[in-house]
Amino acid sequence: MSTIESLKQHIQSIEGRDHYQRPLAYAIGLRKRREDMTLEVFYPHINYDRYFGVAAVLTDITGAQGNQNGFVELTEKQLEETVAVFEPILNDGNNHPNTDIINLLSKGIKSNGYYEADVIAYFMYDKDQGVETPEEGYFKTQCLSQLHVKPHEINCSGIFGKMNNVAWTNKGPILPKDLAAQKLLYSVSGEELVVSHVDKFPYMVNYHVPEGVRIVSGSKVRLGAYLSPGTTVMPAGFVNFNAGTLGNAMVEGRISAGVIVGQDSDIGGGASIMGTLSGGNKNVISIGQKCLLGANAGTGISLGDGCTVAAGVYITAASKVSLYNKDKQPVDINGTVVGEGQNIVKGMDLNGKEYMLYYNDSQTGKLTARPNTKVIELNESLHA
Repeated sequence: MSTIESLKQHIQSIEGRDHYQRPLAYAIGLRKRREDMTLEVFYPHINYDRYFGVAAVLTDITGAQGNQNGFVELTEKQLEETVAVFEPILNDGNNHPNTDIINLLSKGIKSNGYYEADVIAYFMYDKDQGVETPEEGYFKTQCLSQLHVKPHEINCSGIFGKMNNVAWTNKGPILPKDLAAQKLLYSVSGEELVVSHVDKFPYMVNYHVPEGVRIVSGSKVRLGAYLSPGTTVMPAGFVNFNAGTLGNAMVEGRISAGVIVGQDSDIGGGASIMGTLSGGNKNVISIGQKCLLGANAGTGISLGDGCTVAAGVYITAASKVSLYNKDKQPVDINGTVVGEGQNIVKGMDLNGKEYMLYYNDSQTGKLTARPNTKVIELNESLHA
């Protein structure tokens, strides 16, 4: 292409074809493989519901057709052809992340001798389809960590069966069975092979860090976590994949898989939120806005806005909870004053209820709930 106008016309002609369908999202990825096993895929910039021109050109050059989730491998020649198509905008002074990535990758990729590196283009048409390949697993986790979709807005079912278990090292991803041999090779050459962890998920900080987020220990946040600006994850905090925060939040405890924490909430040191993967639990747990889980507290039910769980208190769906009103009178689930003993409900009956204070009565030891009259406020300077 010689001009921007001719580039636009070319894209329009591709999109006008009878069988062409725009993807919902797509990205160019750098993939690392060992024989027939995908070790990792890095998608520097995922395009979610935007920038369809590059997608059209990529499908045209690679011959990719259809409307099913999947990826195509890009040869050096195809990368060069794509660069040539976008020549009119390569040096126009504007921000074009896709073409910049393609232009960089077209100049060649080095492998380290253990893995082979290549370039792929992944296209997603249906966000509700389960994960069918490692390439799709890496795409969906990075959709979450790049904040394109919130937890549960994209189907990650089947991901554990498709992602390969990898030793993450300072020399790149290595299959666990090859660690000893690779350690020896690096040692005799005077280098050191250091393993950070062995898992199907790498650390998020090695791929993406959303603007305005602090993560004190990178090992505590898995790729696929969704961390909104204003979130601070302290050393004892942990955030699993397909889980995260929706605004300012202090995380000093554990946010398990599938859990969503609302704005201005505080997960205290040692606190734990039961995830969808623990013990077959299918109840999706959410924590509302301005909630506090005290130190070593925990919950297996959702908390509505303005709730506090006192330090050391763990409430589950089956917990027996004694209900009281603001005047400390025993009440039933509807707030009607009843006799002592008639005010006992299950934790699940309080699932999602707003402005509740949960604590263990210091005299009776009973798990107690009553209206919360003092809602927490985060330290603004820590989350600016």
